[in-house]
Amino acid sequence: MTDTAPTAEQYWEDFYREREQVWTGNPNTLLVREVNGLIPGTALDLGCGEGADAIWLAEQGWRVTAVDVSATAMARGEQRAAAAGWTIAWERHDLRATFPAGSFDLVSAQFLHSPVELPDERAGILRSAAAAVAPGGVLIVGGHAGWPSWVSTPPHDYAFPTVEQVLEQLELAPGQWQVATAELVHSASTSPDGVVGERADSVIRVHRR
Repeated sequence: MTDTAPTAEQYWEDFYREREQVWTGNPNTLLVREVNGLIPGTALDLGCGEGADAIWLAEQGWRVTAVDVSATAMARGEQRAAAAGWTIAWERHDLRATFPAGSFDLVSAQFLHSPVELPDERAGILRSAAAAVAPGGVLIVGGHAGWPSWVSTPPHDYAFPTVEQVLEQLELAPGQWQVATAELVHSASTSPDGVVGERADSVIRVHRR
């Protein structure tokens, strides 16, 4: 990042202020798949955006702390959660500098990609996420594995990590974790112009023993 590049807060504030609602309001399907069957407890949602995952987790009985760098995005999530009657703790963090305190039964990091992230920034955040998992708890990491097939010219350079690379980046202590899911998932993807294609995402679920 150069001296003139925006900070994470500046970039994501501008991103969310461009539209009144950016995301669909539905939870990430891979998170839903991996959480089903888990006993609800405390949950940390990193990069919560407008709060769809956090609200869904609350609906399932989880006690949720939702974190994002964008106050605008979190305000939308908080308003929607309050309207539905759900109590969620909202914390603003630039995860490259600060991280929520405490440990959690579930830590979720879904699609933590940023055009303005520093080298190894995401890997460091994911290691902090793993460290925040309580004994017996779960870490779920979802991420893009590449650009959708309909993207002919990527808007910026980005090195999407493979499933194996994400597992390496987590630096999980041998014997202390069980890998329950580590796979590449292909799904349909439609461009803003209506071009139908597909995209590949990675999903990892690891349990602390």
